[in-house]
Amino acid sequence: MADLPEKTCGIERLVTHPKLVEAALSGRKTQQRRDGVYAYPNETFTLEGQEFIVTDLTRETIGDMTDAEAQAEGYPSLEMYKNLILKMHKGMEWNESAPVWVHHFKRVE
Repeated sequence: MADLPEKTCGIERLVTHPKLVEAALSGRKTQQRRDGVYAYPNETFTLEGQEFIVTDLTRETIGDMTDAEAQAEGYPSLEMYKNLILKMHKGMEWNESAPVWVHHFKRVE
């Protein structure tokens, strides 16, 4: 992983909110944006006994996000994603140029 930075948090903290865990388990959630690296490609994590594998880790800005990507995050739309993120992080402003790490994952069958 020489071309990727050190992890800023453990993989077990990648998907933690109960609604997002449920979305991942149902197959609606296949991405998680974080401001740091929580997992590298090919690492696995478990949610309620179901194993998932990180398939890719990409760098983009929050402004690159589309409605389709918000849905891959487990939200119905980009607007809802944005509203919930700002509600969860009081005092945060939506900065289109803020960099994020996108963790792509899928269920291990």
